[in-house]
Amino acid sequence: MEAKSSNRCSFWLPKKKRSCANTRIESSMFCGNHSQRLEGQWIPCPIDPSHSVLQENLEWHVKRCPLLKQTVELSGQRFYQKGINAGNDEEEEKMGSCSLVTSEMKRNLLYSMSVSKFHQLIKKIEDVHGGICKDIEDSYLSPEACNIWFNKEIDRKLPFQEKHVLQQGSILGNLEEIGVLKRCNINVECCESDLEEKDDNTAPAVVEFGAGRGYLTQMLADCYGIKKVYLVERKSYKLKADRSLRQKESLVLERMRIDIEDLNLNAVESLHGVPYVAVGKHLCGPATDLSLRCCLSRQDGESPVLRGLAIATCCHHLSQWKSYINKEYILSLGISKDEFHIMTSFTSWAVDDDHGSKLPGVDDIDLLDSK
Repeated sequence: MEAKSSNRCSFWLPKKKRSCANTRIESSMFCGNHSQRLEGQWIPCPIDPSHSVLQENLEWHVKRCPLLKQTVELSGQRFYQKGINAGNDEEEEKMGSCSLVTSEMKRNLLYSMSVSKFHQLIKKIEDVHGGICKDIEDSYLSPEACNIWFNKEIDRKLPFQEKHVLQQGSILGNLEEIGVLKRCNINVECCESDLEEKDDNTAPAVVEFGAGRGYLTQMLADCYGIKKVYLVERKSYKLKADRSLRQKESLVLERMRIDIEDLNLNAVESLHGVPYVAVGKHLCGPATDLSLRCCLSRQDGESPVLRGLAIATCCHHLSQWKSYINKEYILSLGISKDEFHIMTSFTSWAVDDDHGSKLPGVDDIDLLDSK
């Protein structure tokens, strides 16, 4: 037991209150994750910057990076167009620089504000919100069409979490409420969209952005007779809904492993001229804007026909001025680019139990006295 523990990494994990369980590197007290990384020794992988490699191993790694094969395959797809939904040069000229702003840069913008400027911004946000959001109401729906999911009358092999099922049901219920979806009769194979032509009895196709494992689309297929499905997701997941969806008779499924920023939906051949509904649950930060750009890009006679769209947003603190789709509107409200980024930083406070302590040199009483 003692010999076994001596091979373990000595790095202490304060949150877990124990040492790291990984095996240490020879001639070091720590594992590869916790050994000291000398400046310049580790560099971001040029294919996938989300991980780093030793500079001396770079040439070897580039030939074997797991993302290399996917990148090569993706570059050959017609619907791949690097940065097509990221914004354009014309926007940058009119609205100012659109470079990526990190969370640390956003916090620095906030901390550099004087207390009076801080309160001016808060008042501006409250005034704008009061003027444009007074007519917005919550619309939480539980459509009858989704009862087989609400009542757990589904295949036991499908994962069931009540919170997610209720959220997904409300998204679909609101689409039904505005007439984009129409519930199926039990004996009818296909649903009919109120927005489609009378002689077309097929349901619209579904494009799910940030699809993850695809269970929002699974509910759509189960409850609304959807027959054509496109799942857009840049990551790889286990336990996907794909296997269950492919078992449905006459359902056509296409999963596109691609970043939404690079997806040219007009170039997806099987979607040409097809009416579709776009959905997304938990599209983090700029992914919402990228999805909107993707759906609202210039269209021609062969382009897919957008019937409706429903997106549940999240992670607003990750939003970027670069990809934000309605810069002119924000500027018309008197909110600058820097104030936009500070506002996005504010949104993280909803899940931060002690954000006030991070304001340098400013006590709560100082903020109260300055009002």
